[in-house]
Amino acid sequence: MRHSFFKMKSYLALLSSFAFPLYLAPMEGVTDAVFRRMCKRQSADFLISEFISSDALLRNVSQSLRKMDFDDNERPFGVQIFGYNEETLSLAAQKAEEYHPDFIDINWGCPVKKVVSKGAGSGILQDIPKMIRLTRAVVESVSLPVTVKTRLGWDETNKPIVEVAERLQDIGIAAITVHGRTRAQQYGGVADWELIGCVKANPRLTIPVIGNGDVNSGEKALEMKNRYGVDGIMVGRAAIGNPWIFQEIRNAINGQSFSPPDYAERVETCLRQMEETALVKGERRAVLEMRLHYGGYFKGIPNFKERKVKLMKAETVRECGRILGSLQVNERTG
Repeated sequence: MRHSFFKMKSYLALLSSFAFPLYLAPMEGVTDAVFRRMCKRQSADFLISEFISSDALLRNVSQSLRKMDFDDNERPFGVQIFGYNEETLSLAAQKAEEYHPDFIDINWGCPVKKVVSKGAGSGILQDIPKMIRLTRAVVESVSLPVTVKTRLGWDETNKPIVEVAERLQDIGIAAITVHGRTRAQQYGGVADWELIGCVKANPRLTIPVIGNGDVNSGEKALEMKNRYGVDGIMVGRAAIGNPWIFQEIRNAINGQSFSPPDYAERVETCLRQMEETALVKGERRAVLEMRLHYGGYFKGIPNFKERKVKLMKAETVRECGRILGSLQVNERTG
């Protein structure tokens, strides 16, 4: 058994490099290497892979293996895995360790039905003893620090996160990220930061607590940091099409103003992401995946709806570039 004290110390050493660490949340189909690096350039500190099925890793599914690829510019970098079986989850963690990330993260928070129905993701919140058992198995199977991302609980009547965080600490995890919603809420409603604050305020808890949920501006991040004392903040949906959110938060924390990117920079960055994604995944995949990002990139731009309709129908990078280029010209001359 690898001693958890040294793994925890290793993770704390990573944290100490940052005054207040900002995390890009792992999001399936979003946080690939291209987008991670864009967020890193905009002051994201910790990056994590898209979540990866432990079963798929053990079957050597090429798509899952590629999700673990990263370069040193992305460090600190974690590989996030999910599963529902003690043996396969442990073996998957060992396989992930071979790619030399800085830590392994276990997803106990995904609310998607096909994941939950197997008892993985937030499905584990209906069986806390199993959650502890599986997490312990992963901690004991690898030499890297192990972190956990989870939710408050299963539903409004079952939110044991304060106790759960303490029990997870006791079996050796190095940090916990708490999404301030239950599984029943999915991504709706309002994130409960009061309960995240209770996790952090627990006098028995010494591991870092990362808060997640509804942080969509520098002002909101600063408020959550000051009010609840979390050790870091994780940003998810607010970063889609908006890698600048991390710089906005960093400036707010440092007491500095933030100037949003102008239209030209938005167009340039959007096209850069599309072109780099095409080099890695092929043009068709890049065009399809970018459709998720347009709303964020061009939020608040007058009369963008008509152009978005055209972008959603475009089939080539060149065509998208032409549509976005016309936007750039129009805004410069408007």
